[in-house]
Amino acid sequence: MSNSHDDMCLKADHGRGLFNWRFGSTLRKVMVALLVMIPIISLAVGLGVGLTRGGDGRGNPTTTTPPTIGGNQTTNKTVKWQPEVGTTWQIELLYPLNDTSFDVDIYDIDMFDSDASLISELQGQGRRVICYFSAGSYENWRPDADKFKDSDLGNTLDGWPNEKWLKLSSSNVREIMLSRLDLAKEKGCDGVDPDNIDGYDNDNGLDLTEDDSIDFVNFLAEATHALNMSLGLKNAGAIIPKVIGNMQWSVNEQCVQYDECSIYAAFTAVGKPVFHIEYPKGDNTNDNKAMTTVQKNTACNNSGARNFSTVIKNMDLDNWIETC
Repeated sequence: MSNSHDDMCLKADHGRGLFNWRFGSTLRKVMVALLVMIPIISLAVGLGVGLTRGGDGRGNPTTTTPPTIGGNQTTNKTVKWQPEVGTTWQIELLYPLNDTSFDVDIYDIDMFDSDASLISELQGQGRRVICYFSAGSYENWRPDADKFKDSDLGNTLDGWPNEKWLKLSSSNVREIMLSRLDLAKEKGCDGVDPDNIDGYDNDNGLDLTEDDSIDFVNFLAEATHALNMSLGLKNAGAIIPKVIGNMQWSVNEQCVQYDECSIYAAFTAVGKPVFHIEYPKGDNTNDNKAMTTVQKNTACNNSGARNFSTVIKNMDLDNWIETC
């Protein structure tokens, strides 16, 4: 969701995949929370056993047949890196990272904007690197934009005139995403942060459903794990019960603001972190001024996000950060 730095503006999912989700009824939130909690006990047992998905995302089967947990959930024993609950992090997507001094365990940075030497530098400082890319939207400034077909593209994302929703079942789209994962591996990324996988909750023009996203996210998981990288779920609270077993973390935006943190707490309940962002300054204020005490307490003291790795950011996701 970055552009060539003039056109890029914001990188977060606000006003995108969670637009309809956020304004859903209280009843829907309760129902999803219940669905999320059902598989937690089974999943916790599975984490101790070390379950494995078959296949590597490229059509090559493995010899292990995995049991399922709560639908399509499985846990891949071969995952190289599982961060702990409470792991500290920084996310910067507005421009190529130019400040590596913030003392955290993980940096989440744009894959296309970051070269291997930067990633290696961060890892040499004892950090892990998560590489961001949009998996569910076409961005017309990316270097592989010409590989997408017209039939892959849906409606323009609301508020993002240079992006269109992608047909997640398209074999061409999936091949492009496999190439992106290969690039992440080549650059040395420890994990990936695939964005915009929740087109089902938007006017996507492709009749995308939750099942489409579930299948796509699990496809990405198999391919990512086969490359010895990890990945997380970006927002998309409705599909947590069917994919959590294949995820190593959640990246969530504004669950405090929209009273959704109990949904994402399914991750911490099974020992997986929630990398949580709040934007108290709003959509249009991006500066280096500190939060007020009230703003910071609101973002940091929510009981539902008690064990989350919370950061307070400008909406444009530049270097500025405060932590709880």
